[in-house]
Amino acid sequence: MTKNSQKISPIISLIILILTGGASWLFNQLQPNQTNLFTLINSAFAQTPSTTVPKPNPQEIILPGEVRSLPGKLDNVPLFNSNSPEWVKQGGILLSTFPPNNKTTPAAHLNYRFNGKFNLFAHHFSHTPPNLQTLYIGIIVNNPTAQPVTVDILGAASYLMEPEAPFQQKPMMSENPQGEIYSGPGIRAVDNVLRGIRQDIFPAQIVIPPGASEMLMNLPIPVRGLARAVNGRSTFMRLHSSGPVYVASLAMFGASEATGDRPPTVQEWEQLLNTGTFAMPRDKIPTPLEQKTGQLIYGRVAGVQAGSNWVANLVDEGKDHLKIPAINQNISYAISTLPGGRLGTGQTQAGEMLSRYPDTAYLAHANYGVHYDLTLPLFNPTAETRTISLTLSTPQKEEKLSKGGLIFRQPSWDFPFFRGTVRLRYTDDQGEEITRYLHLWQRRGQIVEPLVKLQLNSQEKRNVRLDFIYPPDTVPPQVLTVKTIQ
Repeated sequence: MTKNSQKISPIISLIILILTGGASWLFNQLQPNQTNLFTLINSAFAQTPSTTVPKPNPQEIILPGEVRSLPGKLDNVPLFNSNSPEWVKQGGILLSTFPPNNKTTPAAHLNYRFNGKFNLFAHHFSHTPPNLQTLYIGIIVNNPTAQPVTVDILGAASYLMEPEAPFQQKPMMSENPQGEIYSGPGIRAVDNVLRGIRQDIFPAQIVIPPGASEMLMNLPIPVRGLARAVNGRSTFMRLHSSGPVYVASLAMFGASEATGDRPPTVQEWEQLLNTGTFAMPRDKIPTPLEQKTGQLIYGRVAGVQAGSNWVANLVDEGKDHLKIPAINQNISYAISTLPGGRLGTGQTQAGEMLSRYPDTAYLAHANYGVHYDLTLPLFNPTAETRTISLTLSTPQKEEKLSKGGLIFRQPSWDFPFFRGTVRLRYTDDQGEEITRYLHLWQRRGQIVEPLVKLQLNSQEKRNVRLDFIYPPDTVPPQVLTVKTIQ
């Protein structure tokens, strides 16, 4: 083998695997962890070495210490979660909460009304469509009442993978005060909404006449002109309705015209809603929750999720503070736990489904779009000043801690499992109130730098607040760790 062939072998191996029918194997292997093929391809290119260097033997690093369940629980704000099928080859109904009456495909309509606060997440891809047609994603809202209903759009963002937010390797941690660092369309969308942004492509509100429907979104996923005919769109919204409404997300290829693909009209979306069937192809069928053996397939989500926000004070039991650990000791809190990945806590944080399609996920297993808002009232009970660190990291996923602690590895596993922006608010050692936005890009098992280090005086209590909207294309679980350094 030549030096050059050694240099490009990871890419060649991946391409050969795909071209020889290995794509299905890749999807089967990656789907339970919600890592898509395009991410894998990007990662392979990102990880190709510029020179041939022998890989060191990986070493496991076990982080001992207590791993706690996360206090609190999901609230009651429902989340419209449209993520199946992720790859759309044939247009149709992605998710409809309309009533099934007078519909050609009654099973495609879940008959669920939103009223008051609710959130919306939609995440879909187009891959080599016929004639490179543009796929459109439409979100339609219906007022079933005899009075006008106002839908306020409190925060909203929608981005294409290309060219607006490509999956790209980033530094492990970057200061991101203006939101200019992102590593995927879903990551950029939830970052915008975390900052209270409503993109100007969305109005502040829509007023829906009695019995009528209005388009909340009608946006394209173009592939023409791209180096690879693959593209995706991620959308996240915080909404409030003054009365009950039905919502549906739909996929349709634009009608071809001399000047390019024409976006569907409201009438065409309504016709698809009333007479269409499910978008295709369907994703892998999930493993029933009661099944305890065999392969665990989570499936992708298409339904109404129970809960959009997890607000918690991370304190010791029966106390109003969190006592910092002893020197060189740590306390970790599990984030976004799910069956098969509860890290010994026994806690499932994945949102329950209020309504879902039978061939889609039983739980919102990655909690995409859930706002985690965590406050740590740190307390130093000792007679000495102590230095503590706060770290958000991604250990190996385990149901129980098989080796007595969290498993990391040096070097880490290849693929990025957490990509997104978190917001950190605290009082620094000089007494100044600090707000920082940090973009994190972490591989599974990677040893990462702390978000912050603080010096707490004897008997001092100081709050640190960390919040983020759980980023799409992130793979759970994560841990938030407090360690006393000295």
